[in-house]
Amino acid sequence: MRLLVLLVCLLSPPSLAEAPLVELTAPLRLVVKKAERVVEVYSGDVLARSYPVGLGFAPEGDKARQGDGKTPEGSFRVARRLPKSQYYKAWLIDYPQAEDAARGKAAGLIDERTAKRVTDAHAAGRVPPQYTELGGLIELHGRGSGSDWTLGCVALDDAAIDELWPHVSVGTQIVILP
Repeated sequence: MRLLVLLVCLLSPPSLAEAPLVELTAPLRLVVKKAERVVEVYSGDVLARSYPVGLGFAPEGDKARQGDGKTPEGSFRVARRLPKSQYYKAWLIDYPQAEDAARGKAAGLIDERTAKRVTDAHAAGRVPPQYTELGGLIELHGRGSGSDWTLGCVALDDAAIDELWPHVSVGTQIVILP
């Protein structure tokens, strides 16, 4: 019996969540897969780590407006690191983006001036306006991945945040897929 257990242990590679973090020498890229409730961490083209996540309380579909409980989809960047967040630690992403502003303007959610502020902020590399009808303050933060409980953020367990904190900086790409 012990030999069988030993063979199973030797032949079964550890899950990514149990494996040590691959040395992170290349720029990181985080890929959130909403349907799978996971964030994959890539170092260059190498999958280095995978963590479970919780999403907004209405996770199906792309974020359309403030208060809809949806986690936005698309390609984003870390806009700001928040070492003392009410949700442990957090990375603010650069949502809303120009495409969100155009959609919001066409739908009558925001006016031309607000759409221009969003577009201008992205063009200048600044954090876009966070208090519009499009929603804002979208973060990857701690306090648990056990359910879809956020207002649109991506929630990880605090241990995952701690492990990634030294490696995720302003400008790190975050892709959020359906």
